[in-house]
Amino acid sequence: MTSESPLPDDIWERFAQDTERSIRESAPKEPSARARMVTERLRQEDEKRQKESGGRKWRKGAAPRQPDGWRTGPAWQETNGRAARKKRVLGGIGVVAAAAVTVFVVNPGMVVSWLPGGSHKKTAAPLPAETARPTGAPGAASGAPTLSRPFAGSPAEQYADGAAGIVVPEAASVGTMSKEQVASALAATKDFLVAANLDPATVRGGRPEAAIALVDPQQGDVVSEMNTALSKPDRNHDPLHFFSRFDPNEVKMVGDVVKTRGRMTFKEGRDGSVAVHADYTFVYPLTKEAEGSREVERTIVRRVVDTEVLDPGRFQVTAGKLTLTSFQVNFANSGCGVYDGFLHPEFGTRSRREPDATGSPVDPYDRSHELDSSGGQCGTATRT
Repeated sequence: MTSESPLPDDIWERFAQDTERSIRESAPKEPSARARMVTERLRQEDEKRQKESGGRKWRKGAAPRQPDGWRTGPAWQETNGRAARKKRVLGGIGVVAAAAVTVFVVNPGMVVSWLPGGSHKKTAAPLPAETARPTGAPGAASGAPTLSRPFAGSPAEQYADGAAGIVVPEAASVGTMSKEQVASALAATKDFLVAANLDPATVRGGRPEAAIALVDPQQGDVVSEMNTALSKPDRNHDPLHFFSRFDPNEVKMVGDVVKTRGRMTFKEGRDGSVAVHADYTFVYPLTKEAEGSREVERTIVRRVVDTEVLDPGRFQVTAGKLTLTSFQVNFANSGCGVYDGFLHPEFGTRSRREPDATGSPVDPYDRSHELDSSGGQCGTATRT
């Protein structure tokens, strides 16, 4: 199989002729016989004048007059070398300038941020999983939330994304429950937390069917309370006790990530059952539903949930379902005092007092203390 040249023969021939001519013209040439004769005559004249002047030396700064010979003056290779280096330097500057212009066109903010006084910063590295209660509140974080970085200025920027932040501990047998039964209880508790607080449909205000389905139907009072709160929410029947929900006509999520941090533990429960304790903080980035809205705020929900998985052979329970034994919750920037079944974040301020706030200001990112089970859900957040 033969391949044809992409260029016609006459073009190749012209290219070869031009190349050969350029080589001949640029090659160093031996000086002609006439040039050598002129050089020799001028040398003899210089010697004659030197003898007539009594052998005086040339005055400082003077030099014999000689024509440029093939061994005098800069060699053609050296001249071409300097020119080539100059071209290469100028070419490199041109490439850098062109690249800078291209980056500026594609992302002007990045270029500006690299200039002195710019704000280009890498986000902090993710935190390792929480395995014990922290000793204090996390430090301050600089910046303010934007549509591209909704967690800027918040410790949550280092939290894990969504369900990845709910780390299930390694299972072990406790009481009368096998390792496999404990593992199942831990997995079911995680599934409930995800369905109640992270499922996109639930967060957008939908009915949390998956979360309700995990609750043991034998626990009729809890299931009934959930259904009543979802259908007819009021002060005494609030679905926010169980689920994180926002009014889709009012706000929308910025992106699809909810930041999550907390820990899960287990121990032997009543009559040899396994009791699971979950303590997690969920951080939701939100903007107004109105078209073109660019303002970003965060709502922070901390939940403490206790569940049990009982032995069906000893208790009247449904295998594989959870028994919910305790609920605690605290909100920051939630529109406290509104009982329509939705969280209502406020926009325009970083630190705010809820309408029904009681007690001292609280840092919603401080996980070093237990939630006050006797206190209300409303409070003054020192930051969001």
